[in-house]
Amino acid sequence: MTSRLVVLISGSGSNLAAVISACAGGRLDATVVAVLSNRRAAFGLERARAAGIATDYAPLGAWLRAGGSRESYDADLAQRVAAFGPDLVVLAGWMHILGAAFLDRFAGRVLNLHPALPGAFAGTDAIARALAAFRRGEIDHTGVMVHEVVAEVDAGPVVATAVVPIEEDDDLERLSARVHAAEHRLLVEAIAAVTAGAASNDSNDSSAKESP
Repeated sequence: MTSRLVVLISGSGSNLAAVISACAGGRLDATVVAVLSNRRAAFGLERARAAGIATDYAPLGAWLRAGGSRESYDADLAQRVAAFGPDLVVLAGWMHILGAAFLDRFAGRVLNLHPALPGAFAGTDAIARALAAFRRGEIDHTGVMVHEVVAEVDAGPVVATAVVPIEEDDDLERLSARVHAAEHRLLVEAIAAVTAGAASNDSNDSSAKESP
């Protein structure tokens, strides 16, 4: 059965575009049913609308200024996402940490894409921090991972990784371009693996129920 994806973004949506393309091209047995952003100007929303995908806008800053709590924001966001009936929630450049009010609603069904390898450069500016570490002689590569989201930042069970070598003449732009290319490929591969695994489990469950 085709999996339903809801994608959360904060920026240009280049990883979203890779997922939409993979769905359209048959490389993913999935459909992006909605895209949500915390930024009204996020270009990823335009990408989604151009592809005929439903969009929603959920600004944390405005919520807090209106007197709402962070927990209630997460609960409201979870309700908005749940309305689209997702099998999987994909964070593709989403820049807010999600709390229990959201994660408990979709336990084991939230994936995050992070531009670093497990245990390295959690949080923001991961590519710039990796380049700085390279220039200090501490590392010779960085990478990308897709992991399940847990309360601790960038620390959930790892679904897939890809190594990106750092070259002597790299500046931030050159390294970022290669990391982003790896992200586009790895995110699609990870979603394919997770949705295929879920479909297999559903099939096994059905067979078990039908057995005498």
